[in-house]
Amino acid sequence: MSIQRLQPGKRLSQAAVHGGLVYSAGIVADDPVPDAKKQTAQILAQIDRLLAEGGSDKSRILSATIWLSDIRHYAAMNEAWDPWVAPGATPARACVEAKLAAPQYWVEIRVVAAQ
Repeated sequence: MSIQRLQPGKRLSQAAVHGGLVYSAGIVADDPVPDAKKQTAQILAQIDRLLAEGGSDKSRILSATIWLSDIRHYAAMNEAWDPWVAPGATPARACVEAKLAAPQYWVEIRVVAAQ
């Protein structure tokens, strides 16, 4: 069974497709403004594009892992997440507080979706 790597780089690929599943890397904001809702919206737009490239979409997300630099960003993150997520197709989800790779990143999201 083949493996397709999407947007491969020296350190990581943005996603890998294998066995009918699309596995994303942890995605952070393109323009990490100090606003968790805006960062989340940027990330979700990237996820939409990445899933489309992998032959999937947000209605087929099986699981999502969300890391917040501060759990106080939870409500703001959900202000972007709730209207974005596909109604009736909400994935299994975990959301935790964690130290992210750089202080300008407040939100990071990783998804696994069926093709």
